[in-house]
Amino acid sequence: MRGNRTRGAGVRRVGAKVDPREEFLSSTMGALDLVYNIARRMVPSVEDAQDLVQETYLAAFAAWVKGRKPDRVEPWLATICMNLARSRYRREARRPREVPMELAQGVADPSDPEREALASLDAAALRRAMWALEEGQRVALALVDIAGLSTREAAQAMGTPRGTVLSRLHRGRRSLARLLGDQVKGRQA
Repeated sequence: MRGNRTRGAGVRRVGAKVDPREEFLSSTMGALDLVYNIARRMVPSVEDAQDLVQETYLAAFAAWVKGRKPDRVEPWLATICMNLARSRYRREARRPREVPMELAQGVADPSDPEREALASLDAAALRRAMWALEEGQRVALALVDIAGLSTREAAQAMGTPRGTVLSRLHRGRRSLARLLGDQVKGRQA
Protein backbone atom coordinates (compact mmCIF):
# COMPACT_ATOMS: atom_id res chain seq x y z
CA MET A 1 0.00 0.00 0.00
CA ARG A 2 1.45 3.38 -1.03
CA GLY A 3 1.22 6.56 1.04
CA ASN A 4 -1.57 7.30 3.47
CA ARG A 5 -4.57 6.37 1.36
CA THR A 6 -7.65 5.64 3.33
CA ARG A 7 -9.45 2.46 2.58
CA GLY A 8 -11.58 2.83 -0.51
CA ALA A 9 -10.53 6.44 -1.23
CA GLY A 10 -10.94 7.18 -4.92
CA VAL A 11 -12.37 3.72 -5.57
CA ARG A 12 -16.01 3.24 -6.38
CA ARG A 13 -17.59 -0.15 -6.02
CA VAL A 14 -19.32 -1.47 -9.08
CA GLY A 15 -23.04 -0.97 -8.69
CA ALA A 16 -22.64 1.60 -5.89
CA LYS A 17 -25.12 4.45 -6.18
CA VAL A 18 -23.78 7.96 -6.53
CA ASP A 19 -25.72 10.68 -4.75
CA PRO A 20 -27.03 12.87 -7.61
CA ARG A 21 -26.85 16.00 -5.42
CA GLU A 22 -23.17 15.49 -4.71
CA GLU A 23 -22.41 14.64 -8.32
CA PHE A 24 -24.34 17.70 -9.54
CA LEU A 25 -22.72 20.07 -7.06
CA SER A 26 -19.20 18.82 -7.70
CA SER A 27 -19.75 19.15 -11.46
CA THR A 28 -21.47 22.55 -11.54
CA MET A 29 -20.33 24.71 -8.64
CA GLY A 30 -17.15 25.66 -10.50
CA ALA A 31 -19.37 27.57 -12.93
CA LEU A 32 -21.19 29.57 -10.24
CA ASP A 33 -19.29 32.81 -10.92
CA LEU A 34 -19.91 32.46 -14.64
CA VAL A 35 -23.65 31.96 -14.11
CA TYR A 36 -23.81 34.90 -11.69
CA ASN A 37 -21.98 37.20 -14.13
CA ILE A 38 -24.38 36.26 -16.90
CA ALA A 39 -27.39 36.69 -14.62
CA ARG A 40 -26.12 40.08 -13.45
CA ARG A 41 -25.98 41.29 -17.05
CA MET A 42 -29.37 39.87 -17.94
CA VAL A 43 -31.47 41.35 -15.12
CA PRO A 44 -31.56 44.85 -13.62
CA SER A 45 -30.75 44.23 -9.93
CA VAL A 46 -28.41 42.18 -7.75
CA GLU A 47 -31.37 40.53 -6.03
CA ASP A 48 -32.89 39.52 -9.36
CA ALA A 49 -29.52 38.11 -10.44
CA GLN A 50 -29.28 36.04 -7.27
CA ASP A 51 -32.82 34.74 -7.85
CA LEU A 52 -31.95 33.93 -11.46
CA VAL A 53 -28.86 31.97 -10.37
CA GLN A 54 -30.99 29.96 -7.95
CA GLU A 55 -33.58 29.28 -10.64
CA THR A 56 -30.80 28.26 -13.03
CA TYR A 57 -29.33 25.76 -10.61
CA LEU A 58 -32.77 24.36 -9.71
CA ALA A 59 -33.65 23.87 -13.38
CA ALA A 60 -30.23 22.37 -14.09
CA PHE A 61 -30.54 19.97 -11.16
CA ALA A 62 -34.00 18.87 -12.29
CA ALA A 63 -32.54 18.09 -15.73
CA TRP A 64 -29.50 16.39 -14.16
CA VAL A 65 -31.66 14.05 -12.10
CA LYS A 66 -33.57 13.09 -15.25
CA GLY A 67 -30.28 12.03 -16.82
CA ARG A 68 -29.49 15.08 -18.96
CA LYS A 69 -25.82 15.52 -18.09
CA PRO A 70 -23.84 17.72 -20.49
CA ASP A 71 -20.27 17.20 -21.66
CA ARG A 72 -19.44 20.80 -20.65
CA VAL A 73 -21.43 22.37 -17.84
CA GLU A 74 -20.49 26.04 -18.47
CA PRO A 75 -22.29 26.50 -21.81
CA TRP A 76 -25.16 24.33 -20.56
CA LEU A 77 -25.68 26.44 -17.43
CA ALA A 78 -25.24 29.64 -19.46
CA THR A 79 -27.99 28.53 -21.83
CA ILE A 80 -30.34 27.68 -18.97
CA CYS A 81 -29.63 31.03 -17.31
CA MET A 82 -30.24 33.00 -20.52
CA ASN A 83 -33.45 31.12 -21.30
CA LEU A 84 -34.78 31.75 -17.79
CA ALA A 85 -33.82 35.44 -18.06
CA ARG A 86 -35.64 35.73 -21.39
CA SER A 87 -38.72 34.08 -19.93
CA ARG A 88 -38.59 36.40 -16.94
CA TYR A 89 -38.19 39.43 -19.22
CA ARG A 90 -41.19 38.43 -21.33
CA ARG A 91 -43.28 37.74 -18.21
CA GLU A 92 -42.37 41.08 -16.62
CA ALA A 93 -42.96 43.00 -19.86
CA ARG A 94 -46.62 42.05 -19.58
CA ARG A 95 -46.90 43.44 -16.02
CA PRO A 96 -47.18 47.05 -14.86
CA ARG A 97 -43.96 48.30 -13.24
CA GLU A 98 -43.69 49.02 -9.54
CA VAL A 99 -41.46 51.80 -8.22
CA PRO A 100 -39.80 51.30 -4.81
CA MET A 101 -40.78 53.89 -2.18
CA GLU A 102 -37.16 55.03 -1.78
CA LEU A 103 -37.00 56.04 -5.43
CA ALA A 104 -40.37 57.72 -5.31
CA GLN A 105 -39.32 59.83 -2.31
CA GLY A 106 -35.85 60.59 -3.66
CA VAL A 107 -33.99 59.16 -0.67
CA ALA A 108 -30.20 59.36 -1.09
CA ASP A 109 -27.32 57.62 0.67
CA PRO A 110 -25.38 60.29 2.60
CA SER A 111 -22.04 58.38 2.70
CA ASP A 112 -20.20 60.14 -0.18
CA PRO A 113 -22.83 61.62 -2.47
CA GLU A 114 -20.50 62.79 -5.25
CA ARG A 115 -18.62 59.51 -5.58
CA GLU A 116 -21.82 57.48 -5.28
CA ALA A 117 -23.49 59.62 -7.95
CA LEU A 118 -20.57 59.20 -10.37
CA ALA A 119 -20.32 55.46 -9.74
CA SER A 120 -24.05 54.93 -10.12
CA LEU A 121 -24.14 57.13 -13.21
CA ASP A 122 -21.38 55.09 -14.84
CA ALA A 123 -22.99 51.79 -13.84
CA ALA A 124 -26.40 53.10 -14.83
CA ALA A 125 -25.04 54.37 -18.16
CA LEU A 126 -23.47 51.01 -18.92
CA ARG A 127 -26.63 49.15 -17.90
CA ARG A 128 -28.81 51.45 -20.05
CA ALA A 129 -26.44 51.04 -22.98
CA MET A 130 -26.44 47.24 -22.61
CA TRP A 131 -30.25 47.16 -22.46
CA ALA A 132 -30.43 49.41 -25.54
CA LEU A 133 -28.65 46.75 -27.58
CA GLU A 134 -30.45 44.09 -29.55
CA GLU A 135 -30.92 40.98 -27.37
CA GLY A 136 -28.55 38.84 -29.46
CA GLN A 137 -25.80 41.45 -29.19
CA ARG A 138 -26.34 41.85 -25.43
CA VAL A 139 -26.21 38.09 -24.85
CA ALA A 140 -23.10 37.65 -27.01
CA LEU A 141 -21.32 40.47 -25.16
CA ALA A 142 -22.35 39.07 -21.79
CA LEU A 143 -21.12 35.58 -22.63
CA VAL A 144 -17.82 36.46 -24.30
CA ASP A 145 -16.69 39.78 -22.83
CA ILE A 146 -18.13 39.47 -19.35
CA ALA A 147 -18.43 35.74 -18.63
CA GLY A 148 -15.26 34.85 -20.52
CA LEU A 149 -16.62 32.07 -22.74
CA SER A 150 -14.92 31.46 -26.07
CA THR A 151 -16.88 32.37 -29.18
CA ARG A 152 -17.38 28.65 -29.86
CA GLU A 153 -18.80 28.09 -26.37
CA ALA A 154 -21.00 31.18 -26.70
CA ALA A 155 -22.28 29.92 -30.05
CA GLN A 156 -23.13 26.58 -28.46
CA ALA A 157 -24.86 28.27 -25.52
CA MET A 158 -26.83 30.58 -27.82
CA GLY A 159 -27.65 27.86 -30.33
CA THR A 160 -26.25 29.89 -33.22
CA PRO A 161 -23.29 29.51 -35.60
CA ARG A 162 -19.94 30.95 -34.46
CA GLY A 163 -20.02 33.48 -37.31
CA THR A 164 -23.29 34.87 -35.98
CA VAL A 165 -21.73 35.30 -32.54
CA LEU A 166 -18.72 37.09 -34.08
CA SER A 167 -21.02 39.39 -36.03
CA ARG A 168 -23.16 40.16 -32.97
CA LEU A 169 -20.03 40.85 -30.91
CA HIS A 170 -18.69 43.27 -33.51
CA ARG A 171 -21.98 45.12 -33.92
CA GLY A 172 -22.68 45.07 -30.19
CA ARG A 173 -19.26 46.50 -29.30
CA ARG A 174 -19.63 49.19 -31.96
CA SER A 175 -23.13 50.12 -30.74
CA LEU A 176 -22.02 50.07 -27.11
CA ALA A 177 -19.10 52.40 -27.87
CA ARG A 178 -21.44 54.76 -29.73
CA LEU A 179 -24.05 54.74 -26.95
CA LEU A 180 -21.52 55.26 -24.18
CA GLY A 181 -19.71 57.90 -26.22
CA ASP A 182 -22.98 59.83 -26.63
CA GLN A 183 -23.62 59.64 -22.88
CA VAL A 184 -20.08 60.79 -22.02
CA LYS A 185 -20.40 63.71 -24.45
CA GLY A 186 -23.77 64.57 -22.88
CA ARG A 187 -22.22 64.68 -19.38
CA GLN A 188 -19.36 66.92 -20.51
CA ALA A 189 -21.63 69.45 -22.20
